[in-house]
Amino acid sequence: MTTTEEDAAAAPGASRVLVLNSGSSSVKYQLLDMRDHSRLASGLVERIGEETSRLVHTPPAGGGGQVRERLGRFPDHEAALRAAAEELAADGLGLDSPELAAIGHRVVHGGLRFTEPTVITDEVLKEIERLVPVAPLHNPANITGIRTAQALRPDLPQVAVFDTAFHTTMPEYAARYAIDVETADAHRIRRYGFHGTSHAYVSRKTAELLGRAPKDVNVIVLHLGNGASASAVAGGRCVETSMGLTPLEGLVMGTRSGDIDPAVTFHLKRVAGMSADEIDVLLNKKSGLVGLCGDNDMREIRRRIDEGDARAALAFDIYVHRLKKYIGAYSAVLGRVDAVVFTAGVGENSSPVREAAIGGLEELGLVVDADLNAVRSGEPRLISPDYARVAVAVVPTDEELEIANQTFALVDN
Repeated sequence: MTTTEEDAAAAPGASRVLVLNSGSSSVKYQLLDMRDHSRLASGLVERIGEETSRLVHTPPAGGGGQVRERLGRFPDHEAALRAAAEELAADGLGLDSPELAAIGHRVVHGGLRFTEPTVITDEVLKEIERLVPVAPLHNPANITGIRTAQALRPDLPQVAVFDTAFHTTMPEYAARYAIDVETADAHRIRRYGFHGTSHAYVSRKTAELLGRAPKDVNVIVLHLGNGASASAVAGGRCVETSMGLTPLEGLVMGTRSGDIDPAVTFHLKRVAGMSADEIDVLLNKKSGLVGLCGDNDMREIRRRIDEGDARAALAFDIYVHRLKKYIGAYSAVLGRVDAVVFTAGVGENSSPVREAAIGGLEELGLVVDADLNAVRSGEPRLISPDYARVAVAVVPTDEELEIANQTFALVDN
């Protein structure tokens, strides 16, 4: 049974949302109380389908419970989610609780149809399946998570929150590739963008940090994790983003090349005899920082640079050079920039990356204060001096909270 839109309202008084992020061999989950946005519990099941799987569960803070770990074999996502449900039940937070209002699912690709959070019906699920060809690594895992959750709680509203939705406001001239229109339309080839929940959350939080309404602020968001993307957000609406048809386009990433001459693929096929699948693996899993220097952990790269490693230094310089190009390009797109903001693992924690990316951009009004940049904090903060024309900020992302907020807003009626 699939939840219908007519039955999508949360039970009266229910205030909890379970957020599920289902990957090809993993499931991340968080249970949040939407009355105060507190995290009641969270966990990760990884290596699903392998001989030895692992579940790590973090119980409610302040309850005196310890992080619990289970090793065993979870053959599929249903077994993994049932194990996660058992851990939640052990904390008195079972999925049968009347306080559970909905389950929110991260779905990577929503195409052009899904521009906002959507209650999952049979037709919605079919459309997500139709988008598998443009998201072959992500949407199948998301679908598996949805179906498993539906089996566990068929009576509960299930909501899809799409990575691509925030970017559907891009104007057509930014979203279109300059290829034959009929071919592009027939095969859904256009720029969709990803990390949308993070860009939405961070751009809004940056406006709050500046003490202004999102509609009055133009922001460049740099989401720098193992996957990395940039966005230009004008008045709360995305007008440009770095990822395209897939998450491969754009910035240099941990294992992805980012922008590359498309003729490289033809060259590798003709000259190196590589198949399409081999080139796909090369560009998505063996490129980026790991391809340049063998490491995709920025902390290790910085350690190697401090020891005089030339390959690590070159990888860092290439990474930063691409960031500067996008900051400059998006400054031109926006016309007026109120803030450049760093987020995600590298963006939040690597002061050398932030310093190097902003360094030399004084003519654009961008300056970083060395002392402020060196501060380690989990709170949103400015790292630019008071006199800077454009604010530079660090804003920790919270994609799970964004998914929970969007889910609860849809069903709390």
